[in-house]
Amino acid sequence: MSQYSVIVIGGGHAGTEAAWAAARLGAPTAMVTMESTAIGRMSCNPAIGGLGKGHIVREIDALGGLMGQVTDVAGIQFRMLNRSKGPAVQAPRAQTDRQAYACEVQRRLSETPNLDIIEGTVESLTVVPCEDGSDARHRVTGVQISGDRTLTAPCVIITTGTFMRALMHCGQSQTPGGRVGESASRGLSGHLEGLGFELGRLKTGTPPRVHRDSLDHDKLEPQPGDDDPVPFSYMTDRLDQTQIHCWITYTNHKTHEHIRNNLHVAPMYSGQITSDGPRYCPSIEDKVVRFADRPRHLLFLEPEGYDSERVYCNGISTSLPAEVQEQFIRTIPGLQRAKILQPGYAVEYDFIPTHQTKRTLETKIVSGLYLAGQICGTSGYEEAAAQGLIAGVNAVHALNNREPFVLGRDQAYIGVLIDDLITKPPTEPYRMFTSRAEYRLHLRHDNADQRLTSIGRDTGLVDDLRFSAFQNKLQEISYLKSRVNRIRHHGKTLDEWIRQPDVTEADFHARLEELNLNSVSRETVRQVMIDARYSGYIERQKRQIEKMRKMESLKIPTNVDYQGIAELRLEAREKLSRIKPQTLGQASRISGINPSDVTIIWVHMRHRRENGLIPGKPS
Repeated sequence: MSQYSVIVIGGGHAGTEAAWAAARLGAPTAMVTMESTAIGRMSCNPAIGGLGKGHIVREIDALGGLMGQVTDVAGIQFRMLNRSKGPAVQAPRAQTDRQAYACEVQRRLSETPNLDIIEGTVESLTVVPCEDGSDARHRVTGVQISGDRTLTAPCVIITTGTFMRALMHCGQSQTPGGRVGESASRGLSGHLEGLGFELGRLKTGTPPRVHRDSLDHDKLEPQPGDDDPVPFSYMTDRLDQTQIHCWITYTNHKTHEHIRNNLHVAPMYSGQITSDGPRYCPSIEDKVVRFADRPRHLLFLEPEGYDSERVYCNGISTSLPAEVQEQFIRTIPGLQRAKILQPGYAVEYDFIPTHQTKRTLETKIVSGLYLAGQICGTSGYEEAAAQGLIAGVNAVHALNNREPFVLGRDQAYIGVLIDDLITKPPTEPYRMFTSRAEYRLHLRHDNADQRLTSIGRDTGLVDDLRFSAFQNKLQEISYLKSRVNRIRHHGKTLDEWIRQPDVTEADFHARLEELNLNSVSRETVRQVMIDARYSGYIERQKRQIEKMRKMESLKIPTNVDYQGIAELRLEAREKLSRIKPQTLGQASRISGINPSDVTIIWVHMRHRRENGLIPGKPS
């Protein structure tokens, strides 16, 4: 028997961030994974970032997490998406070397003090009755691993990804497993059900990989990386690695005809798969059926590494039989001679609907048990990593009797992500978009450090080196702002001049060079220009944030009996009883809760305070 403070189940992107955070905060931590060489493996596309997702990675990095630094090491192509649009919807994305990414994650974890990596399959949790006065039924005390091994810990974080009772589909073929060549986790699902958890079932998919030498590049459109690539990590000064090309092509009517003619053997349409898949990342079968009027669909052919022979066919996720995949792929320009190295497939897996989870990602049923990643109903490496970091920090905070670590919707996309999960439990894999954030002009990818690094410092994740670099950046921004507010150009201050829509970032750089102010970093110049140009909008958003914070400050006791509030509608009573919001603001965001319901809750709380039933002054 081995004793730890935190046990992390799973070595995917949620597990690596959870283990990294817990161990770096000083907690003796064990990561239990079925295969240590699979830690950090990219199951689907070897790419990090994108719209909304890129923001999350920069936030993870600003808080002291792992993903941004690893991406900068393993990246083979870097692009800033939406460069022609406003700064709020621009986002970094990187294609990475699949093998190099996993190796770098494994290297960093192996060098992390307080962290042991243990190979094995967790069959069950060890629990005792919960007697701390909370609503939880049980308290976790450790895990039982295959081979009759027991590990003890007061905190356990489950990050099993797509592996719980996982079943892979390729045509009529069904194989247990959460990833090609890797087995499923069979026992844990039944054990969690036995503890009282409600489980659900979701589906995800992946496209075929083809041999790079079988591509006809003359019929493909090259997609190069940026000439001035932007790193993901605030600790990376510059990116010097050679950037590779990705390639663009399109499906056509022949492709669609082949797919339509074989829908009867597609698991999604034959009834073989009944789980819900990601709406925003549909299979090619779904695209052809749902968008029948479209003559073609965009595809990206993305290399899986500098030396890898595998090319990821982004845009044609499918679970059609392998022979059908080969037929329709060869109708696509540039892929007429394509050699499939790995057919696409779909995966069905168990997840735990998030009405059973708190905003700290601790479960309501088992005290000390945390969930992170696809087990919470999300889709994507970035969303998983963010949850892993939050769960890891909260586990250690609970051990040390520190306040829970919860980010608000006004502080981070990570806050939006977790609030969405808790208030609107997903029935399909959740994916982050910039449109999900109501304060997206404030939550830009470029200012993630200014929003979160001081918070990361308070948690203990941000080390001296990172915090010193952050403070130097703030001083540089302050210095440049003071200069642009004083120096005049064409009858205006520089601050007024750079607000004009026809003034570009290059114009600003040129003017700074004339004034011998070109020693400041490119990132600082851009920050100052954005802050000046959008100052009016940003101030308006800050007022909106302050108004919402007042609602968030109105705490709702966990023991409120919503069923006993006769004025509430039946739907409201059911949803509020199920989710148990912690604040009035959170209650207002629950799907199906309307403003009159929120008013009724507020009046009820005010009445209880006036009668001394709950502490605090009447609001």
